[in-house]
Amino acid sequence: MVNFVMDKYIVPTFVVSLLGFLLLYILRPRTPNNKKKDPKSSQNCNTHSVIPSNLNKGDGVSEKGTDTDVIIVGAGVAGAALAHTLGKEGRKVHVIERDLTEPDRIVGELLQPGGYLKLIELGLEDCVEDIDAQRVVGYALFKDGKSTNVSYPLENFHSDVAGRSFHNGRFIQKMREKAATLPNIRLEQGTVTSLIEENGSITGVQYKTKAGQELKAHAPLTVVCDGCFSNLRRSLCDPKVDIPSCFVGLVLELENDRLPYPNHGHVILADPSPILFYPISSTEIRCLVDVPGQKLPSLANGDMANYLKTMVAPQ
Repeated sequence: MVNFVMDKYIVPTFVVSLLGFLLLYILRPRTPNNKKKDPKSSQNCNTHSVIPSNLNKGDGVSEKGTDTDVIIVGAGVAGAALAHTLGKEGRKVHVIERDLTEPDRIVGELLQPGGYLKLIELGLEDCVEDIDAQRVVGYALFKDGKSTNVSYPLENFHSDVAGRSFHNGRFIQKMREKAATLPNIRLEQGTVTSLIEENGSITGVQYKTKAGQELKAHAPLTVVCDGCFSNLRRSLCDPKVDIPSCFVGLVLELENDRLPYPNHGHVILADPSPILFYPISSTEIRCLVDVPGQKLPSLANGDMANYLKTMVAPQ
């Protein structure tokens, strides 16, 4: 079975991930060190610098009368992680997420080892458990019939430290569930329609609940992290976005075949642009095809299928 998903923001995400891997390789420890680092040792790090010193607990009040220290718009990776971190510090956090059902997207499916170390630091490493996540230890590169593989420089880390690949939606749901276990975290489905500004400062948000009720919520600090499709970004900035290509995503169900290099991301340097393969479960492989240009071939009239069969499959 093959499922199609298209996303125009994943090319920059992949490039950043690859650069991050190269940076990890360059900055790896050069001196011998036989002592393995324990991933649990960093869980007790001090994260109080996240909150400005003038943020006093209980200063914010919503229309429903509950005190709120921080409003977070969006419960994706950033929003859920921030909510959990602030909640552990005792902050009262109100998270407003447009859709609390499991997302079905092709972004954020391959977590680099540095990202896993950050999960450990935040106490969120169990969010990659029980979602059929696959260990990733490096990349395999293919060009003109030749291939090679490059491993992450993880010799001086605990054996559990590696990349993880998974269904993004399953990972997001685990992070939301983790944040929601804290009694001072209020996770609500609703659509934030505008920011409330008073005397040059953001004092809260106006939002519509799942039932359609219009409400306002106030807090000393509002954090907007509702993703690339944010309807609030234009009120804060006017970014000039250039979209040179889009990724077309397919899910390939495994039967007897496996990728040539187990536990690796696979990059095919094809013509005219790269093709990626990596496992997202024990039975599924994600294939991402970079399609140049701002206009994609049509799915409806068969142009996309023809492009994949004639341009991509032969490579």
